[in-house]
Amino acid sequence: MFRNALLATTGALVLAACSQNENNAGNENAESAKTEIAGEVNVYSSRHYDTDLALYDEFTAATGIKINLIEAGADALIERIKSEGEYSPADVLITVDAGRLWRAEEADILDTVSSETLSSRVPAYLRHPEGLWYGLSKRARVIIYNKAAGKPEVLDNYADLADPSNSGKVCIRSSSNIYNISLMASMVSHLGAEAAENWAKGVVANFARDPQSNDTGQIQAVASGECGIAVVNTYYLARYVASNDPELNAIADSVGVVFPDQDGRGTHVNISGAGVVKGAPNRENAVKFIEYLTEDQAQNYFANGNNEYPAVPGVAPAAAVVTLGSFKEDELNASLLGQNQAEAVRVFDRAGWQ
Repeated sequence: MFRNALLATTGALVLAACSQNENNAGNENAESAKTEIAGEVNVYSSRHYDTDLALYDEFTAATGIKINLIEAGADALIERIKSEGEYSPADVLITVDAGRLWRAEEADILDTVSSETLSSRVPAYLRHPEGLWYGLSKRARVIIYNKAAGKPEVLDNYADLADPSNSGKVCIRSSSNIYNISLMASMVSHLGAEAAENWAKGVVANFARDPQSNDTGQIQAVASGECGIAVVNTYYLARYVASNDPELNAIADSVGVVFPDQDGRGTHVNISGAGVVKGAPNRENAVKFIEYLTEDQAQNYFANGNNEYPAVPGVAPAAAVVTLGSFKEDELNASLLGQNQAEAVRVFDRAGWQ
């Protein structure tokens, strides 16, 4: 009897052990499957903001998809993807300015994405007509003036930068700057090359100094009185407003902001955007990632991280951006900023804009 009981007990222990091993194997298989499903996504980005990194971490926490990030300038990333060819590990390209998205398009490295989520979240004018890229955030290119000197009598539109009454007042970046190229591309789109060239010649005639520095330099030059008016992106101004440095706050307070063409086509806007790379090894995850970047929480990261305007309607910009004022924006499709880029450069050259 004892022998029978021992055999029964031993058998039960063996069965229990086998069952436990099967359960462990099942759990390991399930975990392996989960990891395999989640996978990874390789992101090439020309944006360099800490809040973007926090955003990527949250994407991984929410989806289990690991992000492998490579950061560099947009042109360098485009060339890298081209040189890597069919063996490129790149899944997603993120860059600033529609003009650079167009350069990626011209390099034939982006693939068409059809997504109901992206089509419903991102307005048509902020995405490529064929789904090669989607806008994620916006910035407006505005005119600023020195408050102490007062707003010039003729200064409501981009056209007014060329008005003779503003002779010797205008400061602006070089014609090689991508923001100015995109602005000129929008002028070509709306007015045609000839009218855009006439405008550019008028602006050149009104220069207070040769084109130089960056947008921050233009703000400081207007605040100091060296320049009467300048053209800058809104997020540079908002940085001064949001700063904890009283000196920078004072600079922000010393300049007034004009959102041009409010009675016409609206103020020129540009975008940061993302596209899926052709041959992406993790295409499904790449699409999920870009869709995630249009969710409200992610849009708030873009808005607060670099004081940009969210691309998705209904998401509020950062408080510092709100202080600059509300405005009507030009809804020219951003793809035209790229398509007219070459003509914009030729217009600058003919107008003598360095």
